[in-house]
Amino acid sequence: MFVKRRITIALALAGLSLSALAQSPSGYSADYAKVVEAAKKEGKVVVYSTTDSKAAEALIRDFSALYPAVKVEYNDMNSTEVYNRFISEAAAGGATADVMWSSSMDLQMKLASEGYGLAYKSPEAAAVPAWANWKDTAYGTTFEPTAIVYNKRLVPEAEVPATHADFTRLLTTKLDKYKNKVTTYDIEKSGVGFSLITHDLKLNPQFWDFAKALGGVAVRVQSSTGTMLERISSGENLIGYNILGPYALTRAKKDPSIGISFTKDYNLVLSRVIFINKSAKNINAGKLWLDYILSKRGQTIIANDAQLFAIRGDVVGSTTSAELTKQLGAALKPMPVNTDLLEYLDQTKRLAFLKQWKDAAGKK
Repeated sequence: MFVKRRITIALALAGLSLSALAQSPSGYSADYAKVVEAAKKEGKVVVYSTTDSKAAEALIRDFSALYPAVKVEYNDMNSTEVYNRFISEAAAGGATADVMWSSSMDLQMKLASEGYGLAYKSPEAAAVPAWANWKDTAYGTTFEPTAIVYNKRLVPEAEVPATHADFTRLLTTKLDKYKNKVTTYDIEKSGVGFSLITHDLKLNPQFWDFAKALGGVAVRVQSSTGTMLERISSGENLIGYNILGPYALTRAKKDPSIGISFTKDYNLVLSRVIFINKSAKNINAGKLWLDYILSKRGQTIIANDAQLFAIRGDVVGSTTSAELTKQLGAALKPMPVNTDLLEYLDQTKRLAFLKQWKDAAGKK
């Protein structure tokens, strides 16, 4: 069973005129009204996403207020489920997603580069950083820093790593304290975790020393961010690596045990990638959803309601790329939306990396 949760939202406004539904958003060309009208006739947009339904609720509600004739059928899955379900349905020629929106950047780029993505220059494309736009087909939508998350009751401030070298040093000098107490993603089960760790390999000259330090403390691996945060909060684990910052920050607001640190040597930034299925049944409704997610209005909700960090530089708030850049500057290393993401999806390279990782990190 692939679907974790499905949300269908339909707002029917009695007496709303056809012309009111077909209005172009402010700043769009008059021709966009044709897209809106065609989307209205399609009647719905089917979205496959890794973004939690709870985090997406405000987006769905606001989109439905803008386009009440277009139902949002929102399917919330983990990253490998999003990919596998889409591939299997597309191969069978059956109904599938109109829009794919996933935090597994490499799997999204694999699909887009293999011809599943629609080349579509969004009216919002100019507001997206160049590194987050691949051929007007796949777009980055968020600016999410990874984080070191720790238990504030049990890890003193002096032990919180400020750099990756600090983390390696902590694990090797305080082995007894951190044995069986460190957690990170299970990179065989988590597409996001695999993508993040292979980017670490590119950016950290002492990557394999760090991997061995994780092995030295018998690192515990999980496929779920929520599970890692729970175990850190309870003290079952003391510290976690490469955890998605937005989820950690949301948890920390209501959980005084959760501490968060961003690394000053480099800090990875992930962006949820979106594209429209080239064979979408509701292709115009797909355009509306993509444009809305990239719009200043949608991005403001992404920042302030979903708290996933807006990618647009003109959105104001604490969970925005602009605010994060003020804090960390050049240390921020966004993962570009391009085919470089596919390097470790090559089966030979993937298996070789996994073997070396397991040997170093002690994950047999």
